[in-house]
Amino acid sequence: MHTITAARLDPHPASHGADVPGADVVVPEPPAPDAAAPDRVPLDPESGLATAEYAIATIAAVGFAGLLILVLKSDTVRGLLESIITSALSV
Repeated sequence: MHTITAARLDPHPASHGADVPGADVVVPEPPAPDAAAPDRVPLDPESGLATAEYAIATIAAVGFAGLLILVLKSDTVRGLLESIITSALSV
């Protein structure tokens, strides 16, 4: 550990007395680099793309579902579905 005094921190040491309470600050040394630890892995430029692809696919699915609801609510499709169900139940 290193001890830094207020005189070393202050650019104007004459403005503070050496007997100021709390003038000594203890600064821990930075940890030594671990030789066994690999260097920092560079960021993948494609990170997060899977999430964006899922978002686009979800938006497309919601749009398709909305279009399907509009088509199924039309009178033509409703009549066609009723006739298929009626013929299937009458067999």
